[in-house]
Amino acid sequence: MFGRQFIALGFCLLLSSLFASSQQTPSPAVPPSPPSATIRLGAGDLIDLSVYGIPELTTKSRIGSDGNVYLPLIEYVHLADLTTEEAQALIERRLDDGGFVKHPHVSIFVDQYASQGASVLGQIARPGIYPILGQQRLFDLISAAGGLTDKAGRGITITRRADPDHPITVPLARNITDHPESNIPILPGDTVVVRKADVIYVVGDVTHPSGFLMDTGHMTALQAIAMAGGPTKTAKLNSARIIRKTDQGMTETTVELKKMLNAKTQDVQLEADDILFVPSSTGKMLAQRSVDVATSAASTAAILAVP
Repeated sequence: MFGRQFIALGFCLLLSSLFASSQQTPSPAVPPSPPSATIRLGAGDLIDLSVYGIPELTTKSRIGSDGNVYLPLIEYVHLADLTTEEAQALIERRLDDGGFVKHPHVSIFVDQYASQGASVLGQIARPGIYPILGQQRLFDLISAAGGLTDKAGRGITITRRADPDHPITVPLARNITDHPESNIPILPGDTVVVRKADVIYVVGDVTHPSGFLMDTGHMTALQAIAMAGGPTKTAKLNSARIIRKTDQGMTETTVELKKMLNAKTQDVQLEADDILFVPSSTGKMLAQRSVDVATSAASTAAILAVP
């Protein structure tokens, strides 16, 4: 009997051991970020070079479009497509073989990775070229460039260096994290352009003269007046004008706002950069010089997002 119990106990222990081993699945390996040694130098990169013990050879140079850089004593050296370690070894060999420095120790620091960077242009706080080292995504790049300006539109165009004829357009919300699918990877050589939003200006005798971002791309005269808080009591509604810049110059179109507000005439569709000017009934000169007054007011108007 004890033999049977011993066998049963051993069988249970064996099953327990097998079950435990089946639950101990190894954690998936996380691929490491590419080390800096895999980053290769290229045209436009700005490097700081120093030779240990010889401060006179310390220099800062930019790699030319041909991949060469001019350095003291050894003159032109082709560094494009080399890692920093390979470039250091090459320069050490040139200094040693030329009899300039015996057993030199060269250090290279890349101050600007122009060849491994992405250009950020348009409505961004700090336009420029930003390094793309390892894995980087769109939102990281926007953050590094200081974020969007208040005139930024709701679309970004990304042009890949490898496929310039097929740019990628991704949508953006006012809070960029609302569109996580737009946070696409950014590659070295990409050009990221944040386009300017379409703006409608409402100035003159209205409650809140402002510029309004057209997130949807559509806005009518009545919608614009409502966004500006409506006309004041002294507004001359029958003399309102839409001022529009065309290839032939500035044009003025009379808008019968009073009839529109009373639903006696059809609302008017506005276009990007239109200025809806509502003159005051107390100032005759405002109606006569509407273009000058309206453009001056629009140039200083605050830009607001449409809720």
